[in-house]
Amino acid sequence: MFSDNTLTPKEAIRLCALGTLAQAGSLRYGALANAIRHFADRVMGPSLDVMGTSIELLRYEGLVTTVDGGNAEDDADLVLTEEGLRELQPLLTANIRAAGTELNKLVIALKFRFLHLLPPDDQIAQTNLLAEVCEQELARLDDLRQHHADDPGHLVEWLDHDISTLESRLVWLNEFRDRLPLAG
Repeated sequence: MFSDNTLTPKEAIRLCALGTLAQAGSLRYGALANAIRHFADRVMGPSLDVMGTSIELLRYEGLVTTVDGGNAEDDADLVLTEEGLRELQPLLTANIRAAGTELNKLVIALKFRFLHLLPPDDQIAQTNLLAEVCEQELARLDDLRQHHADDPGHLVEWLDHDISTLESRLVWLNEFRDRLPLAG
């Protein structure tokens, strides 16, 4: 992880792989690789930098294993190990950077894709984290807007559009959080 406890691109892909297996139960090696590539490509576009994590490395680290002890290259069924399940938790609860990067889009999409795998308290905490990041982004854009309010051109109009989108997202996040089951 980066020093601010946010995910690196490789860790985002690791989250995608482990979460996909946790959700599916088992998948063939090739199907898992295709699922990871499809999701990451659709969220942030094709990126060789992001696809650096090997499923074989996850197997070597003991996070995934083959169902029948077979070889992963033989396209055997893979399942998540207990160690892999433990690894999933810190990846799912990592911080989010307060910048609208492509990596952030991927991390946020992964959090929503696998949020249901967390206990209710952690689901609420992650939703609060997402709302906090949205509020920070709103403050940053509002400051930029105020600084350039009297400038000619169309920057203020563009910023108003982005601010409106973020305000709508913040309302949605708060409503979403309120619909989550409470921890008991």
